[in-house]
Amino acid sequence: MSFLSKTLARVKPSPTIAVSTLAAELKAAGKDVIGLGAGEPDFNTPENIREAGKAAIDAGKTKYTAPDGIPELKQAICDKLLRDNDLTYEPKQVSIGTGGKQILYNALMATLNPGDEVVIPAPYWVSYPDMVLLAGGEPVVAPASVENDYKLTAEELEAAITPKTKWFIFNSPSNPTGAGYTHDELKALTDVLLRHPHVWIMTDDMYEHLVYDGFEFATPAQVEPALYDRTLTCNGVSKAYAMTGWRIGYAAGPVELIAAMRKIQSQSTSNPCSISQWASVEALNGPQDYLAGNNEIFVRRRNLVVEMLNKAEGISCPTPEGAFYVYPSIADCIGKTTPNGKTIENDEEFAKALLEDKGVAVVFGGAFGLSPNFRVSYATSDENLVKACTRIQEFCASLK
Repeated sequence: MSFLSKTLARVKPSPTIAVSTLAAELKAAGKDVIGLGAGEPDFNTPENIREAGKAAIDAGKTKYTAPDGIPELKQAICDKLLRDNDLTYEPKQVSIGTGGKQILYNALMATLNPGDEVVIPAPYWVSYPDMVLLAGGEPVVAPASVENDYKLTAEELEAAITPKTKWFIFNSPSNPTGAGYTHDELKALTDVLLRHPHVWIMTDDMYEHLVYDGFEFATPAQVEPALYDRTLTCNGVSKAYAMTGWRIGYAAGPVELIAAMRKIQSQSTSNPCSISQWASVEALNGPQDYLAGNNEIFVRRRNLVVEMLNKAEGISCPTPEGAFYVYPSIADCIGKTTPNGKTIENDEEFAKALLEDKGVAVVFGGAFGLSPNFRVSYATSDENLVKACTRIQEFCASLK
């Protein structure tokens, strides 16, 4: 319609949400569908966090707060960053938003001018490029290869940076691949960034605590302290604490940037939910021991999925270091034909045929900027994963 913004025409709806919505609709219509598209843990929010939320309601902590968060949560975030990441921040350097997505969006809205470029490694979380476009910037996609376990090399980062680059968005462990950068791999990237003082770093550390097999998480400003003054370290409580619906994300960075983000938020949503903020204080300050138990479950599920997918004809699936996703390649399935005579031309057609023929909902790789692949979220029951992977094996075996 002609009255809609031209900016809106630059972006597309979230493909991951679209897949989950379609799967739910098919289920409601009576179809046997297993959804592997949702990016959220299937665990309940821990009891101590739930109780903190209830206590906040009973105590009447249900009024407006400061636009970017209560002092108690800002202090809890500062304590967490020092405890877990050896990073020292003051509360005035912290912004709290309605989920990690709003934090990233606020930062981009507060800093991007027309023509500014943002380097985004691919595969990427589906929202990064579209948020850049909405903020008036230009996403510059830097593809990472399956041969390097979907991790960007220093040479690939160097090649993507231009005089117009304003931000480098860094996500480890990654959505959609689960790939985690070691300290040395990250140091190679920060060495590049040291040579380009006009480039700022935006980290997405949302899967920090979901790491396996002894992998040690690190974040850029921790690896290279010289980048501290131009790094926005972003995180949230959604994934580690099974609090996706509570909608709390946060960032720490330079005072001037945090103030600009506060201005954006004060004229958009204003404060995040007060009850969720008090629950998040408990999440960050309270016991952390259940994280290891949750990770044991995720490791079991990851190993199950990787093993079963690698037994499917035409699929190659690396073993990731973290998060709760795998990102198998289906290069050997492209060009094959389904039993009903349809040729699989790309990964979107693969995902569509898999859903129609076998009732398994996955997100196609094109949505994440690197094909031919698809993303599986293994944040669901072992039973569902076995059923789904068996159906994927059957579907691949049926291709000719």
